[in-house]
Amino acid sequence: MKTEKNITGIILAGGKSTRMGTDKGFISFKNKTFVEHIITAIQPLVDEIIIISNHNSYDQFELKRYDDLIKNAGPLAGIYTGLHYSNTENNLLVSCDVPLINKEVLQKLIEQINDTSEVIQLQSNGKNMPLIAIYKKKCEAVFLEELKQDQRKVQKAIKKCKVTTVPIDTVLEKYTTNINTKKDLEFLE
Repeated sequence: MKTEKNITGIILAGGKSTRMGTDKGFISFKNKTFVEHIITAIQPLVDEIIIISNHNSYDQFELKRYDDLIKNAGPLAGIYTGLHYSNTENNLLVSCDVPLINKEVLQKLIEQINDTSEVIQLQSNGKNMPLIAIYKKKCEAVFLEELKQDQRKVQKAIKKCKVTTVPIDTVLEKYTTNINTKKDLEFLE
């Protein structure tokens, strides 16, 4: 098990939240915002946390926050921006819409860090989850090229990288639940 950190935590909180109708990062769940739940899960595993969002309301968390370097280009631009501002080779990326995520699940990704994998993503409920993943700093250049080609899909972009997929057991799958709609939120509560 890796104990040295040398990992930057990147929280993607820049989505438009069109299906939810409100900024998902600030939705309250168990007396904390979604972003606070993510911060709690990531903090023990990383040296620094940065938030990628064009909304300065995230400054209240007193973490470094960066606007997307490429506007209106979706999560791929957010990942690219996070990697651009990161000072570490390994980067633990989590989107702000998984408030149940915990240290145990994220540790499973960190344990898989190696010299050849450029992306290490979770697989939960049979689905690959590139927004809960480790990204090597070198992916920054790959993603910039994809964005320059007007390619916006994370799944397509990571195919240009060496990817390791880590399935998690069914007991842990609930911790990776995405909350994208008001119906999802009702299910959560």
